[in-house]
Amino acid sequence: MTRLAQTIGVLMLAAGLSVFAIRLRHAGPYAFPEQGNLVAAVLALLIGLALVSPIVARASSRAGVLARWLLLVAAPIVLAFSLYATLAEVEEVVVLRATDAAGAPANLRLWVADHEGKAWVSMPRSKAERYSLDGARVELLRAGQTSCVVAKLSFDPADNERTFRLRDEKYAVQRLARRIGLFGDGPSANTVTLRLDPCP
Repeated sequence: MTRLAQTIGVLMLAAGLSVFAIRLRHAGPYAFPEQGNLVAAVLALLIGLALVSPIVARASSRAGVLARWLLLVAAPIVLAFSLYATLAEVEEVVVLRATDAAGAPANLRLWVADHEGKAWVSMPRSKAERYSLDGARVELLRAGQTSCVVAKLSFDPADNERTFRLRDEKYAVQRLARRIGLFGDGPSANTVTLRLDPCP
C-alpha cells in the first residue's frame, strides 16, 4: 500500500503541475489558472504531497490509515478535473478581455472556430450576459496578438450548430469529452454563440 500510495502521489503531483505548465505553450502573457482549473491543480498538488509524504504513506494508526484512504478515494476525481484543465489548453485557446457589471476585469479563455473569415466562440448564455458581451468592444488575444473586436451575439440556432461542429472538427479534446459523455452531441440549450467582428 505504501508504494501504491506514493506512486499515485507522484501522478497527482504531475497532474497538478501540468495545469500550470501547459499554459506556457500559448503565445502572449502567461495565463495563470483560475476558478475550477486552479482549484483542481491545487488539490492535485496537495493530495500528491500528502501521499508521497512518508508520514502519510507509512501511517499505521487508525486516523492515518483513514486519511490515506480518503486521499486515495479523492485522487481519481481530482485527477479527472486536472487532466481536463490540462487537455483543454493543449489546442488553440483565445482570450476575450471583458468586464463584469461591477467593472471587474476578466480573461475569458475560449475555444474558437473560424467561418467566412470571422472568429466564432460559444459559451453559456449566463456568462455572455454577466459580461454584457453582446455588442461590446473587447480585446481579443489570439496567437499572441491582441486586437479589438465587437462581440455580436447570434440568435440563429444554425450558428450554434455550425460552431459546435467546427469546434468538434478542430478540437480533439471536445471529441473525447463528447465520446465519454461530458459534452452532448450538439450545443446545449443554454449555449450561445458570438461572432467576433473587427472593430470599425
